[in-house]
Amino acid sequence: MRKLKLFAAALLVTAGLFSSCTKNNDNIDPNANANITALVSANANLSLLRAAVVRAGLAETLAGSGTFTVFAPDNDAFIAADLGTVEKINAMPVDQLRAVLLYHVLGQQYTAASIAAGTTEVTTVNTAKAYVVKNGSAVSINGAVVKQADIQASNGIVHIINKVIMPPSANIVAMAQGNTNLTFLVAAIVRASTGSTNVAQVLSGNGPYTVFAPTNAAFIKAGFSSIASIQTADPNTLASILTYHVIAARVLSSNLTEGAEPTTLNGAKVKITLSGGAKVKGNSNTTAANITATDMVATNGVVHLIDDVLKP
Repeated sequence: MRKLKLFAAALLVTAGLFSSCTKNNDNIDPNANANITALVSANANLSLLRAAVVRAGLAETLAGSGTFTVFAPDNDAFIAADLGTVEKINAMPVDQLRAVLLYHVLGQQYTAASIAAGTTEVTTVNTAKAYVVKNGSAVSINGAVVKQADIQASNGIVHIINKVIMPPSANIVAMAQGNTNLTFLVAAIVRASTGSTNVAQVLSGNGPYTVFAPTNAAFIKAGFSSIASIQTADPNTLASILTYHVIAARVLSSNLTEGAEPTTLNGAKVKITLSGGAKVKGNSNTTAANITATDMVATNGVVHLIDDVLKP
């Protein structure tokens, strides 16, 4: 899950296309005369972000002239990303950390009131795409929720978020191949692609797609005791099962709504429930699968991990 945690380490600065976000007191006194670096440095709950900015050599940039929007992960966000100490932050390669932080910067200023409802694709200063979602009064970016909005600086605006995010660097198939908890899924994709549907080709395409990805333990629970058992399964049956886990749209965790029944590539529907934690249920499943990890953003969509295989 290292990738998912590093997903978290991404969230310093971005475009703030928001509307009414909750404005909790996060120990920052709005001061339009202070620049973004000064605002971050003055907030004890952003001390890990400050360390990351210094390590990445961005302190001068964010103190300079401009009209930036910054999505700033607080200390709890860095801790959740396994970057909870200055030593861990300083152990990251500078180029990698810089890319992560710049993924959260937009080159213009957006207040909370300016975000449109639904999902807005934005381009960060390092030219990667990010996704701002407004669902009712809640606003998020790549699934990271804005906790405090509209902290005005002399050179832009800061919005504090609860996660750190990573810029996407691979498509859905390549992302799965790099995750040791998804080796059974990768084997299933490879085997299914030998039949009438090239699932690997589909999930490597432009998308966007959302994949509810069963973990290795989920496949074992569903009766696939080993990768060898997947490699001998009927490829068309596997393709039917796998495409039942895919929605032809980018659905971040903040897009999920109670009782939603999106149609999958298989043609059948799954049901989303949020009470007691986000879950997704297949038509033939007796119980819903828990969504155990969310918002793994790929270049062609997003992946959420689940603890059971969905049955059409």
